[in-house]
Amino acid sequence: MIIFDNYKIEKITKSDVLDIYQLMVSNTERFQRFFPKTLEANLTLVSAQVFATQKVKAFDASEEFLFTIKKEDKVVGLVYIKELDWKKKQGEFAYCLDKNCESKGVMTEAVKRLSTYAFDTLGLEVLQIIVHISNLGSAKVAKKCNFTWQKTLLKVHTPPNEDPLDMELYELTKPL
Repeated sequence: MIIFDNYKIEKITKSDVLDIYQLMVSNTERFQRFFPKTLEANLTLVSAQVFATQKVKAFDASEEFLFTIKKEDKVVGLVYIKELDWKKKQGEFAYCLDKNCESKGVMTEAVKRLSTYAFDTLGLEVLQIIVHISNLGSAKVAKKCNFTWQKTLLKVHTPPNEDPLDMELYELTKPL
């Protein structure tokens, strides 16, 4: 567990189901474009239960790491370390945050703390964040966490009912 300000970062557990469901449902419009798979997987309590069970297993198998951000023991955000390539020692962050917690530095602090965890505990050497140019908050998190813009990835993300979008790749390399 990582604690900062009034927030806790923890590994996902099966007991997080109701909170994750409520986070997704109360932020549906906000998450629809850039977090569609997680949103879709949590639109009912039954599907949220399946989601949590799968993510706990993936975490335990070191296939993907999903963390919750909690305030007063209520889930207000999610942070993935995913797309793991253990040979390249590389992983990608993906994250979402409740609308009531945005613009408070919560996600920036979470990504900073989890970057340290990824380098020191997981042994990763390169971390990535992929954002759309219109997602100003997410790009701001990448920059404030010292990720450096690398290139534009052409047509790599297709939101529901939209054409594929170009995305911006940011990277952070483990300090020597």
